[in-house]
Amino acid sequence: MSHSTITITVDEKAANSMALASPEIRRKVEAMLGLRIVELLGQEPRSLEEIMTQASDEARRKGLTPEILEELLRGD
Repeated sequence: MSHSTITITVDEKAANSMALASPEIRRKVEAMLGLRIVELLGQEPRSLEEIMTQASDEARRKGLTPEILEELLRGD
């Protein structure tokens, strides 16, 4: 599969987290975001709150906890 680069605007904390992440963590985050973008844009428009709630619910169902997320973002 070929890859393309896009630019998105995020808050400073998210930008700093990505800048400090290891290459492996960055690849994982980029892959997850890429899948999520395709999923989100293939559906009817929803409110940001609905999208965030769904993403949070899915992450919890799959076992992601705030501690694991923090660990991933720190690159531990």
